[in-house]
Amino acid sequence: MIGVVRIGGLIDLSPDMERTLELLKLTKKYHCVIVRDDPKIMGMLKKVKDYATWGVISPDMIKSLIEKRGRLPGDKRVPADRVKEFASAIESGKDSELKSVFRLHPPRKGWKDTKATYPAGDLGPRKSIDDVIKKMM
Repeated sequence: MIGVVRIGGLIDLSPDMERTLELLKLTKKYHCVIVRDDPKIMGMLKKVKDYATWGVISPDMIKSLIEKRGRLPGDKRVPADRVKEFASAIESGKDSELKSVFRLHPPRKGWKDTKATYPAGDLGPRKSIDDVIKKMM
């Protein structure tokens, strides 16, 4: 599974780029989604490399993300006894009633550089996204 976090804002976006971010459900800054490792999705991620960062997300981080930032319809928090159920549904690719977008905070201690690619900055692909998400929860 791959975690994707939108870093770039809404100013000066081409309609094509805006549509791609919309298809990934990254409509606002600091939104996070978990997607499967698929060639079609990887093509979309390469296209939005100047507005988002992504990397492999660990199962423990998925559980932590669901506990702290997961929401059910009606903006209700996820009960502690259902976290494992939703985590296994995400990992297996099944649909669940959990909202697919996780709203995060700006990262503690800020970004390195939002105009350069990883490792010099924060945009584009990285090996693991866990440290970024941990700073933003």
